[in-house]
Amino acid sequence: MEKTIEELILDLKNEDIFIKEEAKGLLELKGEEAIDPLIEALGNRSKEIKMAAASILGMQKCEKAIPALIEKLEDPNKLVRKEVSTALTQMGEPAIEPLKEVLTHKNWRVRGAAVWVLGSLKDKSVIPDIEKLLEDESAFVKSGAKFAINELNKE
Repeated sequence: MEKTIEELILDLKNEDIFIKEEAKGLLELKGEEAIDPLIEALGNRSKEIKMAAASILGMQKCEKAIPALIEKLEDPNKLVRKEVSTALTQMGEPAIEPLKEVLTHKNWRVRGAAVWVLGSLKDKSVIPDIEKLLEDESAFVKSGAKFAINELNKE
């Protein structure tokens, strides 16, 4: 009997790596049908579920998920934030404007993650926005801004 999307999402936190990987693969194959449940799964309490959901949404380049992913840049778990940042990087150009909007966010982790992702997206038009963060109160944000500007000026 085939598992439902909800059952597959719960399998993402299974201790058995084979069950977890199978669930991830099956959710990827579900495509559009799994998008809304995966976006909802970003709000789950389990870091494993949040990380896997972000990973799948990133691989699918699901633009609809960008706002929910950006919201997860505030997640208390560093590994979740890292996976969310990777997913946003995979989104490419559609993530640029929403990320620019959070460069002034009150949370330094959100500003920092946004600037690091923007540096990876290779769009020089964001340099003026990023330069403003060279004087940020957070060392993480400042180093991210320096990284981003260096990355964007490489080409």
